[in-house]
Amino acid sequence: MKITEVRVKLMNNKDDRLKAFCSVTLDDEFVIRDIKIIQGGKGFFVAMPSRKMCDHCDNCGGKNHLRARYCNNCGALLKDNRAKKDFKGRMKLHVDIAHPINVDCRKIFLEQVSNAYKEELEKSKLPGYKPVEMDDPDDEDIPEIV
Repeated sequence: MKITEVRVKLMNNKDDRLKAFCSVTLDDEFVIRDIKIIQGGKGFFVAMPSRKMCDHCDNCGGKNHLRARYCNNCGALLKDNRAKKDFKGRMKLHVDIAHPINVDCRKIFLEQVSNAYKEELEKSKLPGYKPVEMDDPDDEDIPEIV
C-alpha cells in the first residue's frame, strides 16, 4: 500500500484546536476522508474518521448516543455511565471508522499527513492562495450495486 495523495483543508479559526481536515488516497484507488489534524497538549496529532458509539434503550430498544440522558425514541431516562472505559479510565464515546493496523503503518500515515499539512500552511502564506477543494467527485462512474 502506498499513500499516493494527501489533500489538506486548513480551518480558518486560528483559536480552535482543529487545524485542518484531510483526505488520503491509497494506491490511486481508495480514499479516506475526514481525517483531522488537531493541536494537542504535546503537539499535533492525527485523528482518524470516527463515529459516536450508541446503545439501545432498555424501555423501547431505541438507539441513542452514549452521552444522551433521555431516549430519542420514547423519552425514558437512560442510565448514567453506559460507556465502557479505556485503559486510562476515560469513557470511550467514539470508535474509529478506519485506522492503521500497526505502528509502522501509523508512522507512515502520520509522517505523510504532517508533511502535507506543513506544505499547505506554507502555501497559505503566499499571495493569491486558494484552499484545496475537498468536495466529493461526481458519482457518474460509480457502478450501481444490484
